[in-house]
Parts: sequence; C-alpha cells; structure tokens
Amino acid sequence: MTIEKKEDPRAVRSKKLFKQAALSLLIEQHSISQLTVQKVADRAELNRATFYLHFEDIHDLMSIVTNDIFDELSIKLEPLVNSEIHDNREGLTVFLDYIYENRKFFAVLFEYKHYEGRLFGLFKQLIEARRDRAKNEGRISKDWVSIEILTASIIGIIMWWIREGIHFSSEHIANQITQLYKKSPIT
Repeated sequence: MTIEKKEDPRAVRSKKLFKQAALSLLIEQHSISQLTVQKVADRAELNRATFYLHFEDIHDLMSIVTNDIFDELSIKLEPLVNSEIHDNREGLTVFLDYIYENRKFFAVLFEYKHYEGRLFGLFKQLIEARRDRAKNEGRISKDWVSIEILTASIIGIIMWWIREGIHFSSEHIANQITQLYKKSPIT
C-alpha cells in the first residue's frame, strides 16, 4: 500500500501565484518571449529562489500553465463527445464560456502556431469520436465535410471570435457553429 504524499499548502499557493502572475503578464505584454523569471516573481510578490523551487525556468512554467489550460479544455469538450443528443448547444456553450473567460490569454496563445495546432488536435479528436459514434449507430452521411476542413472552420470561428467578435455571446457562437454544421455530428 502506497501512501500519497500531500503537497505542502505553501507550495501549492506559490505555484498558483506564479501561474497567475505569468498569465497576467502575458495578457499585458502579449509576448511569451518578454516573460522573465524576475518579472513573474515580482508580479507574484515572491522571490526568484521560490520560483526555482517549483520550476526549472520560464519555459517550464509556461509549459505547465498551457498544459493546465489544455487539460481544462479537454474536460470541457468531453461532454460533447459523450452526449446523446445530436444538437448539443449547451455543451458547446460551456466550452465556449471557458474560452470567453480566458479570452485574453487565448488571444496571446493563438499567436503561436504550436498552441493553435494543439487546439486543432483537440477538436479533430472530438469530431472523429462523434463521427465514429454516428457510424456505429448507423447514422452515416455521404455529405459530411472532411474532418480537417470542419476542424479548421471551427478553429477559425473561435479565433475570429476571440480577436474580432468578442461582443457576441458564447451562446450566439454555439448557435452559429451548430447551424453551420447541422449535417456533421459535432455539436
């Protein structure tokens, strides 16, 4: 029997402060390359030594922050994969709400092709899973748009929304995506 060691609450708090500091600096500066350990430590009101107790360098911190964000995105997408109803605007809206709440961070993140590619991969997996499920249920359509084109379209809509159309609600965007892709089992 292994006993899991509980992390020190101070360490948890410090890591959280560093992550929040990095996010707030990114939103202000719009550039990952301008982040430094000193800037993050100053914003978190902690010292550099504490930073290095938890992270190797700024790239390690950013890797953890973005992995946390993408893990959360995956969790938000999971109900869309498993939903029973074909037209799942509610699940899509929950996902888009998360994007909206973190829109400033995503606007910065999407400047980097690597992160856009990760989001593309998440949606591609969602669409593939829903199509496989539809095939297993006997709902096959010859009119389905290719997975890559469908995924690129959705990512394009989300990126446009974050950069140009944020005045639209997540419900409105979910409705638009759903209407646009009625023939494809994605929402």
